[in-house]
Amino acid sequence: MDRVIYTAMTGAKSTLGQQAAVAHNLANVDSAGFRTEMHKMRAVEVQTQAYHTRAFVVDASVATDFTPGPLKFSGNPLDVAVKGKGWLAVETPQGEAYTRDGAFEVSENGILQTHAGLPVLSDGGPITIPPDSEIVVGVDGTISAIQDGVTNEVARLKLVNPPESDLVRGEDGFFRLANGQPAAMNDDVKVAGGYLEGSNVNPAEQMVTMISLARQFEMQMRVITNAQENDNKATQVITPR
Repeated sequence: MDRVIYTAMTGAKSTLGQQAAVAHNLANVDSAGFRTEMHKMRAVEVQTQAYHTRAFVVDASVATDFTPGPLKFSGNPLDVAVKGKGWLAVETPQGEAYTRDGAFEVSENGILQTHAGLPVLSDGGPITIPPDSEIVVGVDGTISAIQDGVTNEVARLKLVNPPESDLVRGEDGFFRLANGQPAAMNDDVKVAGGYLEGSNVNPAEQMVTMISLARQFEMQMRVITNAQENDNKATQVITPR
């Protein structure tokens, strides 16, 4: 069978992977703090002595668009949005991780956590919120509790800003340092209380990409079909009757 079938097959397989990534992006267009996932493809020459024009397509890497999303006012004092570069730290079963989704809540035990129940970290560990208190989050991440007209500083959010090239996205959607170590706190990171950062997914751009990928996949499948037909016709001509 002609090797062009395998060449087109790798292209179709990579196209399906790209379509899955685009579908995932579109599904998270309204997810707070979501970062667009991008697949980078490259051609790899087939190492043969006869042909040097054929190449396989491989998924070289999975990249992330770290462009900040729009800030949206929510009015919830527990919501936090990072302004510009930076990340919020949370504790996961796999260790410390980082997110831009600042939609927080208080557990029954008074622990500040994500909607998934993961503790939000301060510079000294998990954060405990006093009951029956009005919460205010400062620009530097300082959390203050106001009760009976008295303001007390509760904790300060752990805000980090490691190099984006050192971050990897986990299967749970959180980012971590590639070396597995916790990032250092960064005093230059600023936040806005009562706001949430929207997703940076561009729906129109992703839809155009999805249409383009569908056409690519159709073309690759047509190449496979034509190669099979040519192979069958060649077999009929060559085979003696």
